[in-house]
Amino acid sequence: MVKVKLHTNYGVITLELDAEKAPVTVKNFLEYVNSGFYYKTLFHRVIDGFVIQGGGYNYALGTVSMSSIAKMAPKSPNAPIKNEAANGLKNDKYTIAMARSSAPHSATSQFFINLKDSDSLNYTASDKQGFGYCVFGKVVAGTEVVDAISKVAAGNRYGLENVPLEDVVLKKAEEVQ
Repeated sequence: MVKVKLHTNYGVITLELDAEKAPVTVKNFLEYVNSGFYYKTLFHRVIDGFVIQGGGYNYALGTVSMSSIAKMAPKSPNAPIKNEAANGLKNDKYTIAMARSSAPHSATSQFFINLKDSDSLNYTASDKQGFGYCVFGKVVAGTEVVDAISKVAAGNRYGLENVPLEDVVLKKAEEVQ
């Protein structure tokens, strides 16, 4: 099994990826990890009791009215990948899955960590309604970090909903032995 450490401003989350059941997804995620794509990105969506999501926005400092504020800058991801949600892995608590739009095969760089068992996100059929979200690994260390992030107050910010009101920064991601 391949492992990845996500270094956040809340601590380290260690993931174990399942390349056997989700080869395309793991390869895609590792390309982002090993290229440095996730360096200083934000967990931009936090819904306590559901998910924490990241991988799509840079953390950048900007200036508004002479005061320094954090802002989100969208990243330019690679092409979308095939959805491997029919791989038998379930969206259970502390699993990692690919985020996507309503189109089943639209996942790129964004991922989420489940905060509960979410059967409604699992594959049920090969149609738009039932395709589900591809699980490709699980948290094997740092669940307390995931839990701490899940408790961050969130609201409307940067034109999006459920954005942490205090920035949650993914400082770097690295493949480890």
